[in-house]
Amino acid sequence: MISFDEARALVLSKVETLGSDRVSLDQAIGRVLAMPVLARAPFPPFSASAMDGYAIATSSFDGSGPWTLEVVGESRMGALPPPLLARTACRIFTGAALPSRADAVIMQEDAVRDGDRVTFRAAPRPGAHVRHAGEDLGAGDVALRPGTRLGPFHLALAASLDHPELVVARRPRVTIVCTGDELRTPGEPVRPGTIAECNSIGLRALAEQAGASVRVAPIVPDDRQAARSSIEEALSEADVLITVGGVSVGDHDVVRPALEEAGVRLEFWKVAIKPGKPLALGRAGSTRVLSLPGNPASSMVTFSLFGLPLLRAMQGDDRPVPVTLRAPLAASITRSPGRLEFMRAKLVTIEGQLAVQTLPNQASGAVTSMAWADALAIISPEATSVPRGEMVGVLKLADA
Repeated sequence: MISFDEARALVLSKVETLGSDRVSLDQAIGRVLAMPVLARAPFPPFSASAMDGYAIATSSFDGSGPWTLEVVGESRMGALPPPLLARTACRIFTGAALPSRADAVIMQEDAVRDGDRVTFRAAPRPGAHVRHAGEDLGAGDVALRPGTRLGPFHLALAASLDHPELVVARRPRVTIVCTGDELRTPGEPVRPGTIAECNSIGLRALAEQAGASVRVAPIVPDDRQAARSSIEEALSEADVLITVGGVSVGDHDVVRPALEEAGVRLEFWKVAIKPGKPLALGRAGSTRVLSLPGNPASSMVTFSLFGLPLLRAMQGDDRPVPVTLRAPLAASITRSPGRLEFMRAKLVTIEGQLAVQTLPNQASGAVTSMAWADALAIISPEATSVPRGEMVGVLKLADA
């Protein structure tokens, strides 16, 4: 077995991006930028009011107050402002362009209006309540950098900068091959000794959330030739092949020999982690192969730890590996030492402080605790017991 750090380093070594696509903003959510988004002009494009009130020139406020100015004109959104005449005020609304010669805005709450005249008791400072042209970005400045995974706020900024399309990394093509005589498609008639196959559903959703385009192959029985045929077909079209089950050393574990017969060069096939020891990485030409254990919790945890970073790296994501947080245990745990453990857990608050609560069922096949978890608590290989309140590493499953 190799360590977790060694395994993930191998998974992420020599990863190359897959080219790029140009997509419209409404198709760009979750994609990774391949080219920078630049400001084509100063942003904001013109100086505008940050408040409803009165645009003035601070030079009009000489001597001691209060000051009374004539109100001439109005500036509102979507229209050119009138020029500001000497020693006058211009009615202005939030977001409206600042008139020429105006250098400040006084909020309407700080003004007393009487017909066409307005009185102010305090003199404003230059720039008060003004959002200046170009204060966020100058023409040619980089607004969004390559490697950014695009969320709603990134897309809103791109739209504000008048970019209707973005150049993003091509989606990795992923094929999932699940193996096992015991598996049937959910909803099929129940046969003795069979279970509804669930790994492909969870793994497909995870991969698509990471930006991949996913195909799920038909379930493969525990037959070496059938496994080899399915693997060869997947290798001809996928950037990443995910196999599930059959990678251990049992009499019916046919995936490893089938991979080797299909030309896959394995780089490792056991990792010192729990759950998920029978995990393999391989390559066939430009296709990466990740072989996961068949137990559902093991397959989904290992894919979160290794498969998702791989898919992100293939898109040039500048943060392929999630941030590890630290939090105290909400309750003490005991365990068998020997492997780095990723325990399914929930984030909770105790007396206003964030803590992590491990779930009781940590079995490799426990789909229940996988569904109820929102985090993984990372427990060191040497630990036999960890007391309540001790700080441990935490991975939020939403970030994994």
